[in-house]
Amino acid sequence: MSQSTSTAPAPVILVPGFWLGAWAWDEVAAELRAAGCDVRALTLPGLSPDAQDRADVTAEDHVAAICAAVEASDSPPVLAVHSGTGFSGYAASDRLAGRVAAMVYVDTAPGIGALDPGFTGGELPMDWASLSAEENLDGLSPEQLATFQERAVPQPGGVVREAVELRDDSRRDVPTTIICTSFPAEQYRAYAEQEEAGWLAGIRELRNVEWVDLPTSHWPMWSRPRELAVVLGDVARRHGASPA
Repeated sequence: MSQSTSTAPAPVILVPGFWLGAWAWDEVAAELRAAGCDVRALTLPGLSPDAQDRADVTAEDHVAAICAAVEASDSPPVLAVHSGTGFSGYAASDRLAGRVAAMVYVDTAPGIGALDPGFTGGELPMDWASLSAEENLDGLSPEQLATFQERAVPQPGGVVREAVELRDDSRRDVPTTIICTSFPAEQYRAYAEQEEAGWLAGIRELRNVEWVDLPTSHWPMWSRPRELAVVLGDVARRHGASPA
């Protein structure tokens, strides 16, 4: 009898963007589990509704929490990060490049430096008026928007203003998928080449990257959860561990 060469999907770690906890990934996580993936969604330090120490949480705390989840996986996981966690997620891949099977950036990119070094507050509340005016909300229902506003919690200020040192050049070789939802991959690549690329600057460092267009809102875990789960599941299967 021939031995099977199929692979088990890599575990998937889901990290939400600013103001959100693990709950933001509920629909995507359910789709992935139904497809046979081992999934863990994170609520980062300071992002639980009852957090009392939000102003004391640092960018390093977020990196450490993501690293702990990676190290707790039975095999190298796919690490999917959304929005503002492109910074802490990239730093985690720098610390544990050999332990991350693949990175997925969901409408974000590998962040370098600080998002807003001039921010001085202890925390950054969600400003719904500004957010709704600036961000793509395509496909989000009134109910989803209401839930977002009700459940969002302030982002720790330290995470907004602090930079995390990147140390290991091999992070650039971690297989990477960038899922583009608010605007297309072509624009992502063009913006990344500009001198003042901001939060997209890390794209220029990557040596192993693929692009996926999934036109929808900046929060595809709500507007297109099934399609997003399909992309994540495909990455998990392609980077899974071979059977012993």
